[in-house]
Amino acid sequence: MKNLALIVLVLFVCLNSFSQANNSNYDKVIADSLGGDDYGMKFYVLVILKPGTKTFEKKVSDSLFMGHINNIIRLAGTKKLVVAGPLKKNEKSYEGIFILNVKTIEEANVLLATDPAVHEGMLAVELYQWYGSAALPEYLKIHDKIQKKNL
Repeated sequence: MKNLALIVLVLFVCLNSFSQANNSNYDKVIADSLGGDDYGMKFYVLVILKPGTKTFEKKVSDSLFMGHINNIIRLAGTKKLVVAGPLKKNEKSYEGIFILNVKTIEEANVLLATDPAVHEGMLAVELYQWYGSAALPEYLKIHDKIQKKNL
């Protein structure tokens, strides 16, 4: 019985140390510069854009939409916005998503207040903390090389 307990203990220690092994490709400098934790992850804020409660004449809604696009470009330039895009027509009428490179809902609300379409009520938002790869902002460098046309 003692031998069986010893074998189980050795297996547990071996399996536990195997599952906790460090990644041989780990680069502390990169991880630290991107704010990654031990798993290479960090918190962002996911924003779901929905139709707002207000409607506007076409000229005004076009202007608000252009302000929305310009704000997206500005926030991406400051690296506070790492993902943005429209959603295909869906049963909930959701318009699009953002992933903001901030940790808290409060920080996200400050950024969203700079979006004219959100500020004026043409778009409404739902916000959620989201845990994802700290490397996510790095894809924007590649996107710039594959984007043929500007917005």
